[in-house]
Amino acid sequence: MPKIRVLVVDDAVVMRKLISEALTRDPGIEVVGVAANGRIALQKIPMVNPDLITLDVEMPEMDGLETLRELRKTYPKLPVIMFSTLTSRGAATTLDALAAGATDYLAKPSNVGNVAECIDRLQHDLMTKIKIHCRLNGEDTSLRPAKNTVIAPLVFSNHRPNTAAAEVVCIGTSTGGPNALAEVFKTFPANFHLPILIVQHMPPVFTAMLAERLNTHGSVKFHEGAEGQLVEPGHAYIAPGGRHMTVQRVGLTNVLHLNDEPPENSCRPAVDVLFRSAVSVYGGKILGVIMTGMGKDGLRGCELIRERGGQIVVQDEASSVVWGMPGYVAQAGFADKIVPLNQIAGEITRRTQSSRPMMAHQ
Repeated sequence: MPKIRVLVVDDAVVMRKLISEALTRDPGIEVVGVAANGRIALQKIPMVNPDLITLDVEMPEMDGLETLRELRKTYPKLPVIMFSTLTSRGAATTLDALAAGATDYLAKPSNVGNVAECIDRLQHDLMTKIKIHCRLNGEDTSLRPAKNTVIAPLVFSNHRPNTAAAEVVCIGTSTGGPNALAEVFKTFPANFHLPILIVQHMPPVFTAMLAERLNTHGSVKFHEGAEGQLVEPGHAYIAPGGRHMTVQRVGLTNVLHLNDEPPENSCRPAVDVLFRSAVSVYGGKILGVIMTGMGKDGLRGCELIRERGGQIVVQDEASSVVWGMPGYVAQAGFADKIVPLNQIAGEITRRTQSSRPMMAHQ
């Protein structure tokens, strides 16, 4: 199998060396070139023919965003992973880059004790993304369910419990999620009457910026979730990066609670944590939605929702950046409907306007 060819673009000599060393530890990766800015990178692409580019957000002469926009004119499908800092400026530019066609992003390591730890973290986080986006010979990695994956189905005693009218919408997503969420909520009705709870796998700072961006896309009011925040109809709450978000019943109201308990499915915030708490408060009166993302976070949460009579909608493979999270839920048989991204808003609206169960005919 040929090696994955990577071009590393960063203005900092230290970062170029760290990223290159992390990548060359994997025998399946070859660093075919480095560049100190976007202008040099654009000149090198036809020379080294990379399978993927890592691109720093902030660089002199030609920054990452400008480079990406220029690159996409000639190489519309070349995978590009943006590297950014954990700052408001870095988060804002990264979201701009994703909207402009970046494949994925990674926050530069921070609060690491030494060079070795930094390289270890880069190798783990970056290799996961590279291998999922460079599907050599048409094969996907283990982060995406294989066609013959066997997932133990949920077993009901006689039949599925009656579907109840939803009182909350719970959404889980990861890779490709920021753009997917923007697409879903730009067509949401102005009178949407339920609260929406969202886990988007992102680091701190990024989730606040995402909520701010989504507020410009439609009628739903977005917030980064805060401790003790009241869960209100027509509002959407995004779990803050680095913290689990749950919902709890306090008297006659429902409020958000944040915690720093260990990651689940290697994620914090985790979709399963949110969905599990929602089931404890709303029972089966939940519409769960799983959209594009790596791994299987949300699988067991969907199992609980469906077991209680709730409904599950998942994004289809063709419109997903990575059909990991929705793929596992679909192949487990938990989905009531599998729909493309441009139909998710309508599906949510239809299923929350009626108290009658709506089963798929697929």
